[in-house]
Order: sequence, then C-alpha cells, then structure tokens
Amino acid sequence: MTNNKLKRMDNVGIVVESLDNAIAFFTELGLKLEGRAAIKGEWAGRVTGLGDQSVEIAMMVTPDGHSRLELSQFLAPATISDHRNAPVNSLGYLRVMFAVQDIDEMVARLIKHGAQLVGEVVQYENSYRLCYIRGIEGLLIGLAEELGKK
Repeated sequence: MTNNKLKRMDNVGIVVESLDNAIAFFTELGLKLEGRAAIKGEWAGRVTGLGDQSVEIAMMVTPDGHSRLELSQFLAPATISDHRNAPVNSLGYLRVMFAVQDIDEMVARLIKHGAQLVGEVVQYENSYRLCYIRGIEGLLIGLAEELGKK
C-alpha cells in the first residue's frame, strides 16, 4: 500500500447553535459522546480561515465505532449564514444518513425530541425503508432501515 492513499472518512462536521441540545438529540439517535473540548486561538483560525476563533466541539461516535459527527458551536466569530432550511435539492453538503434497526420506532422517538418528518417513510423495493427528518435546529437527517436484517 502506498502512502498517498485515502485511509478513511474521519468525520462530518455540523455547526449548531446549542451544543448541549445537539448532543442530547444525537445521543437519543444512538450516538455516544466521545469527547468535548474548547478550541481557541489563531492557530485554529489558520485552519478554518476565520482568524482568531473560539469554538466548542463535541465528537459523537456511532455504535460500531466507525463513523463520527463533529458538532461545533462557534462562540467567535459569530455564524454568518444558515443553510438548515434549504430543500433537499440544494447544492452542497446537506444531510447525514444513518442506518437504523427499526425506522418507525426511531422516528417516533425523535419526534418526541422535536424532529419532524420531511415527507413520509417510503419502502424502496424489498431492500430499504427510508425517510428524511428535520432534527434538532432543523438539521436534515436521513434514516434507513435495511429490510430483512432486524
């Protein structure tokens, strides 16, 4: 194996208004809080291009340990745009899809935490049942239940 090959996707970053609320929501979904930290200073701003910044992050990990969400709450500079209510055919990064064991049970649980079903739960052939929800802070999240594998 040569050194220039991609090793893995490390995480997906999501900027939120309330880190505490987002952690609670994604914990309900089934992710585990792996760590939480404050990142401050111009060194971090050199990575993001934001200059002197202050951000609190939480790393959430899926039950299999392979996938992570990095939730970020920017304290400075303030956020300047909001894409959360964009429709599903908008350009750019839009949603994260999670495989779940029981989509009906998961949707019911997340609705109790403020989530809303975007369309409906739809079956694709004999393979999957799928839906999109708007979760905490209007974030678009896909759920997929593989049929025959409960």
